[in-house]
Amino acid sequence: MFSAPQSSKSEFLDKARQAREERKGVKEKERAAVLIQAMIRRFLCHCRLQKQIRKEVDDYFQAPETGSSKRNALSIFKTARKLLFIYRPEDKMRFEKLCRSILASMEAENEPKVWYVSLALSKDLTIPWLKQIKDVLWIGCQLLKKLKPDILQDNKLITLYLTMLVTFTDTSTWRIVRGKGEALRPALTRICENIMGHLNQKGFYSVLQILLTNGLARSKPSLSKGTLTAIFTLSLRPVIAAHFSENLLRLFLIHIMSVPAIVSHLNVLTPECMSLIQTHDLLRKFILFLSREEQCSDICVCLEGSHTLCLLGNLIQLGYLNEKVLEEEANHFVKDLTDMLSYCQRYVSQKKSNLTHWHPVLGWFSQTVDYGLNESMPLVTKQLQHLWGVCVIRTLFSDVLSKKLESQEPTPPPPQPSTSQNNLPVKNLFKRAFQKSASVRNILKPVGGKRVDSAEVQKVCSICVLYQTALSTLTQIRLQILTGLTHLDDLLPKLWAFICELGPQGGLKLFMECLNNDTEESKQLLAMLMLFCDCSRHLITILDDIEVYEEQTSFKIEELITISSFLNTFVYKMIWDGILENAKGEKLELFHSVHGWLMVLYERDCRRRFTPDDHWLRKDLKPSLLFQELEKGKKRAQLLLQYIPHVIPHKNRVLLFRNIVTKEKESLGLIETSSASPHVTHITIRRSRMLETTSGNERLYPSPTSYIHENHLQLFEFVGKMLGKAVYEGIVVDVPFASFFLSQVLGHHHSSFYSSIDELPSLDSEFYKNLTSIKRYDGDVGDLGLTLSYDEDVMGQLVCHELIPGGKTMPVTNENKISYIHLMAHFRMHTQIKEQTAAFIRGFRSIINPEWLHMFSTPEVQRLVSGDNAEIDLDDLKKHTVYYGGFHSSHRVIIWLWDILSSDFNADERAMFLKFVTSCSRPPLLGFAYLKPPFSIRCVEVSDDQDTGDTLGSVLRGFFTIRKKEPGGRLPTSSTCFNLLKLPNYSKKSILRDKLRYAISMNTGFELS
Repeated sequence: MFSAPQSSKSEFLDKARQAREERKGVKEKERAAVLIQAMIRRFLCHCRLQKQIRKEVDDYFQAPETGSSKRNALSIFKTARKLLFIYRPEDKMRFEKLCRSILASMEAENEPKVWYVSLALSKDLTIPWLKQIKDVLWIGCQLLKKLKPDILQDNKLITLYLTMLVTFTDTSTWRIVRGKGEALRPALTRICENIMGHLNQKGFYSVLQILLTNGLARSKPSLSKGTLTAIFTLSLRPVIAAHFSENLLRLFLIHIMSVPAIVSHLNVLTPECMSLIQTHDLLRKFILFLSREEQCSDICVCLEGSHTLCLLGNLIQLGYLNEKVLEEEANHFVKDLTDMLSYCQRYVSQKKSNLTHWHPVLGWFSQTVDYGLNESMPLVTKQLQHLWGVCVIRTLFSDVLSKKLESQEPTPPPPQPSTSQNNLPVKNLFKRAFQKSASVRNILKPVGGKRVDSAEVQKVCSICVLYQTALSTLTQIRLQILTGLTHLDDLLPKLWAFICELGPQGGLKLFMECLNNDTEESKQLLAMLMLFCDCSRHLITILDDIEVYEEQTSFKIEELITISSFLNTFVYKMIWDGILENAKGEKLELFHSVHGWLMVLYERDCRRRFTPDDHWLRKDLKPSLLFQELEKGKKRAQLLLQYIPHVIPHKNRVLLFRNIVTKEKESLGLIETSSASPHVTHITIRRSRMLETTSGNERLYPSPTSYIHENHLQLFEFVGKMLGKAVYEGIVVDVPFASFFLSQVLGHHHSSFYSSIDELPSLDSEFYKNLTSIKRYDGDVGDLGLTLSYDEDVMGQLVCHELIPGGKTMPVTNENKISYIHLMAHFRMHTQIKEQTAAFIRGFRSIINPEWLHMFSTPEVQRLVSGDNAEIDLDDLKKHTVYYGGFHSSHRVIIWLWDILSSDFNADERAMFLKFVTSCSRPPLLGFAYLKPPFSIRCVEVSDDQDTGDTLGSVLRGFFTIRKKEPGGRLPTSSTCFNLLKLPNYSKKSILRDKLRYAISMNTGFELS
């Protein structure tokens, strides 16, 4: 009964609510409309006002200016206030006119009311004027950041805004202070300082940095002399005004001195600015500021890697140009550079990853790299080069270089014991070396006597740490650094002399103690040794044999012997005492440096002997103990064999090699038995199809023209397998290889110790002499008309090989002649026979694991292939000879044979005899016990083609010396495959001697009978 009234009530309420909402919406719309209208009116008003102001400003600048009605300061002030009130980016042209008007007012003669700066003296306008000039100058700074110096129009604007900044940050150009106004200078100077303080707070140095970087971070600067002078002058003014406060020095270092090669550009374009730097002694102030570790770290953190490097380059060049300051502040200077390089080193990465970037000086770098600086990196590198230039090195290493290497009168060499003919060259070499070096100075040996905690030693150590840090940080110019450090012939010998004097006894003991200490002093001493090793290794690598052995550049031969002994012992101790097993970081780097220098000397000695006999052996190392530890898998024994196998006698290493081969044979089931004899395949060799070429000293290497034969690479691979099989079985073959080729077979050419030039004489000694004559040519090499190419006569046609792309059009000059020599050597010994060598190596390594031969040097592997080059031990041969056909050790023919070999034959004839029977003139390395098959002598009655082997009758006749007929007309023969001498039962010793001598001199075996 109530449903109708209740329904009408709810409808009524709904309608009332809707009406309220509608009224509310109408009011909101009206309010919004009013606001919009107000905003539009305000916008239109602003537009009208801006338009009006811009018109007034335009009218002001367009109004003609005559001599009698120049724009006065007040009118400029008012116009500037209007422009600043409505300034937008589109008002740049008006702002430019304003700046020109202000500068024009400052140039007026004797018209104080025209000078814009005169408003600063007005009691009512001082503060507004000061605010206005600050705003004007900051807008100019903002515009400077966006301008490009290489664009002509922008360059004009840069000049304008810089002139504004130069004018209003110093009173020197203000006409108001001239004459009677001089009393105003202190007050006006404070105004300038106030302006500079404001600009600094806003980021003034960042603006200058951007402007300098845009103009200088390129191969050719786009800033003019005047512009660069203005910018640098502006950058110095706040620092000078603040009396070189630490805060301003910090900003100057971060923003100005980190600009790429700014010092180099200042030195070339504006010498006046360089004078300013020297006048204010800025370098000393920079050095002392950075000498505090926290301040140096702060600077490095603020700068990313490239900019830290730029700062480093600028400081180094300043040091180079201010030798006096560098000398006086050497300790702090070295510390600063070391700290900055160490900071960069943290981010130098050994390999590429998603987190690394490539840097042209630092290599892979795990910080963000500003690639915009890459164009200027050559200039920065040139600055860095001063650090290892002669001038800076002489200054820093003055304590070392001032040491005089004592002279002595030449004394006759001690009498030498009689030696064999083979040792005469070494003897003569020692004699020449002694005579030359003794007349110049004493030979440097460890003597000790200098305290390691003395100031002199600490200074030299810190300098060595600096250069060692540079080597490990500036990875892409490492070779440049090493070359610079080795440029002075006397630096390394004197550094070695310095090392010899360290500690109570000098030499090894001190550095071994340092290895067991983790003190900063020990690290610095080891860094000195590391730098000496790195530099000396580099030096010996680039010197040729004449410079090392005859001229004895830097080091005397006796010194190299002493140094090599020191290094050999040091590396041995590090390995055998277990230091290397746990070494990491700096100790591991030290080991590789010392080991590298050691191996360069060892490889040089292997090529051309300069050390005495058994120099490299460790007499305190028992081979039996080493082999036991190898069997047990001891780490130190494995490391010793990996790094310095030469300390083990050669024959022991050959035994180890044979044991390795035997074990592999056992694992493969290849042990020979009587029931499984090897299958013999006869191969016919045609000399016309051979693929080898002989060098000047009759050594073999692949022929570059072998490609004229079909399947020449397969043939090289087959020959490689044959040689590998011979080495595998311990069969000696009389095949002398060129050492450069054998080095490639062993993989030595991939070693960092390898030098193509050193191996070149084994290819062509005459070619080597010609190349080294180019190196020593005193005149202009360009006059020789050479290019970076090689002309080869191939089958009557001249073929030009470019050593580098476009090489035939590139002349050889004094600057690139060293590169030309190395490129030529590499082409002749590697590129030209690359495919043939690869095929040979592929075949050889299919039989011989290359790791097995790592314990041998190149000459030692040649001995492994061709046997020992020692004289034949007849007693050993007699002991291991097997007799057949009735012969025995007491048979008169056998007694005659051994007597003839020992008494009647000389060494060459004995070698010919051995080659006649075994096809190789050299004995096996481990003696005749290892000759397979064993050396045998058989009594024969008939010629080879009638010989059917031993019978009971033939054996008895041989045993009792019963002859069917006199064999006087027959010659001895041999079967070289079985190392068998077939000897007739001669009746007289003289007949045996004559027939044997004739047979071996004919250099044949099978065909003589």
